Order: sequence, then C-alpha cells, then structure tokens
Amino acid sequence: MSLELTINEAIKTAMREKDKVALDSLRAVKSQILLLKTEAKGADVSAEQEIAILQRMIKQRKDSYEQFVAQNRNDLAEVELAQMKVIEQFLPAQLSAEELEAEIKKIITEVGAESLKDLGKVMGTASKTLAGKSDGKSISEMVKKLLS
Repeated sequence: MSLELTINEAIKTAMREKDKVALDSLRAVKSQILLLKTEAKGADVSAEQEIAILQRMIKQRKDSYEQFVAQNRNDLAEVELAQMKVIEQFLPAQLSAEELEAEIKKIITEVGAESLKDLGKVMGTASKTLAGKSDGKSISEMVKKLLS
C-alpha cells in the first residue's frame, strides 16, 4: 500500500480515537505528499521521495523541539516530540549505530576510499544506499569518523 493510502487510513483512525496530535501530524504529511504530487504534474511519486518528505518533516520537528527546549518552552517542545513520534512510524526501520558503521565500512571498501579526501565519494554512495534507513547527519558523522 502506498504511503498516501496508509496516511489516509491513519487519519481515519486518529479521527475515530480523537487523537489531535496524531491527526495534526498526519494531515501535515498528507499535505506535503499532495504538494509533491502537484509539483510532479501528475507523475507518480516514488517511495524515495515519500521517505525524503518524512525525513524532512522529522528534521523540522527535531529542530523546533531543540529551540523550544532552549527557550524553556517545554509545553511546545512536547507537542513537537509527539508529532515526531507519529511521523517516525511511517519511516522504514532505522539502522543502529553498529549496523550503520558496518554498512559504511562496506561502502568505503567498495569505492576504495582511504582518507578524508574521499569523503565526497563515500557520502554520495552512502546517501543513496542508506536513504530512509538513516539520516544524513548520522551518515556524515560516521563517514568522517571512519575516514579519519
């Protein structure tokens, strides 16, 4: 089932359960998917594009959460955290640090990287290979750690 259909079903469930946080989060996701479809002018939206939307939305909420915590606005921070958890349910399972390290070691071997000079080659391959399984920041940090 496509992400859009899954989101629509989840919206119906959230409405039945009167879960306002989930409903707001899911409507935001649906809005972003519809916006992407409009921009694509009728072309099908790929799973990679859907995952990218979800990751971007989670990153936005994580940034907002950190700002609210820094400003001692815990009431708003909790809302952002709850929305993040709702959106994360629709992402593929994220790699653990150990799994990420193993995958990146494999990629480093494949591209023949030896030092930080090869960071771009490794990041390009890793970003495509691990899309949806880990966020870009974690990938970047692990690549830098392994290449240095």
